[in-house]
Amino acid sequence: MGACHAGTVLRVGLTGGIGSGKSEVSRRLAAYGAVVIDADALAREAVAPGTDGLAEVVDLFGPEVQAADGSLDRAALGARVFGDSTARRRLEQVIHPRVRARAAELESEAPPDAVVVHDIPLLVETGQADDFDRVVVVDAPDAVRVQRLAARGMSTDEAHRRIAAQSSRAERLAVADHVVTNDATLDDLDTAVERLWRDVREGGPSVRRPGRGRR
Repeated sequence: MGACHAGTVLRVGLTGGIGSGKSEVSRRLAAYGAVVIDADALAREAVAPGTDGLAEVVDLFGPEVQAADGSLDRAALGARVFGDSTARRRLEQVIHPRVRARAAELESEAPPDAVVVHDIPLLVETGQADDFDRVVVVDAPDAVRVQRLAARGMSTDEAHRRIAAQSSRAERLAVADHVVTNDATLDDLDTAVERLWRDVREGGPSVRRPGRGRR
């Protein structure tokens, strides 16, 4: 993919494993003017109280996944689907189509020449890499990610389980056009995102071959 052409939205897929700092990169890109579409936020919207998405989840997994106030009991649902690939796929079949439809709607509202960043934690796991003009992977060593998750109150064992449940670093890096290494300070991250923004806007160096993305 070369430089962004006049009147053409540049579609960027942003991903990174848990604890990589992807959200920090997403916030910085938004500050530069990117239109950020957060898949996690859309997933929560898809099963908000009163939605047909929530009703379908309750039908699939039972009333115990709905809290007393009518909202989704995320802890109860997580206990049902974590480590159960069949249950997880059933949940994804409810949520993913709704998320993608809403993301497409939001993208259609972006102005010409916008850089639209789709922040998708499971971009690799859901096979979406080739849907974007550029894929950005936020990367950090597993040991650094475990430390960050522990600082949030997660046990070391749980942190390792969460990391292992996602795609490996190698699998994410294999689809990357740009890699933001986030294993140092926030100042270092600022510098890396500034360089990333310039490269994305100007069609700068990609770690993969050009020509992927929309046809």
